[in-house]
Amino acid sequence: MKQRKWWMLAVLFAFVSSTCSLTSCSNNANRKESLDSTYDSSQFVTLTDVVPDAILEIRYYGTYNFVGKRVDGYLEPTALLSKQAAEALKKVSDEVVSQGYRLKIYDAYRPQVAVDHFVRWAADLSATEMKTYFYPDLDKSVLFEQEYIYERSGHTRGSTVDLTLFDMQTEKELDMGGTFDWFGPESHPDFCGNPETGEYTGDNSKSPSGRSITPEQFENRMILRRAMLNHGFKALDSEWWHFTLKDEPFPETYFNFPVKQLQSGNQ
Repeated sequence: MKQRKWWMLAVLFAFVSSTCSLTSCSNNANRKESLDSTYDSSQFVTLTDVVPDAILEIRYYGTYNFVGKRVDGYLEPTALLSKQAAEALKKVSDEVVSQGYRLKIYDAYRPQVAVDHFVRWAADLSATEMKTYFYPDLDKSVLFEQEYIYERSGHTRGSTVDLTLFDMQTEKELDMGGTFDWFGPESHPDFCGNPETGEYTGDNSKSPSGRSITPEQFENRMILRRAMLNHGFKALDSEWWHFTLKDEPFPETYFNFPVKQLQSGNQ
């Protein structure tokens, strides 16, 4: 009986071990599948294949950005978006082209590795080479606290775009009264006006240095905002240039494939 008891315990142990092993394998497989999915670009397009009128100035591929160097994950100066966001942006482009403008893209899909680069940069308080151009009113130590830098970004979900308008008559960017990626209340859509009504108020009380924008500059921001909202995008309350597709197809997925020209099979 004693020998039989030990034999039964051995069988039970083997069964439990096998079950745990299968569970572990299953969990590992699920983790791998989840990880692999973030590198799947099959539902994305090269933006200019869908919106050929768009002008690209991919700031994170170059050095004129708040980091001061090319950002990790930007292998080519191109813009990628989910197919749905690109199709919606094509409608925006058609509207503004009819008004004499073209869309100018600063950033679109942004891989998680780039966001991680931003986080490392923000933690390095000695790296302030671009402070004069992008955050002169702020001490770098407050960038996390004041939510200028996040560990996650809507851009990484693939349906967010940073952009402005290019005036075809003057052959210059439309004057928005401030630069892309300016860290401060001057970038807020409600700076000096009410974006819901489009009314210019001139209220610059939020600016720590008393900066302001003109009625024309505020209206230029509104031209872009109206076109984006007309075609299914929603605005961000802290950046006049930032818009996300309301019905974004990947609201919970943070992708990590690099920014580079996609193969034609993605189109």
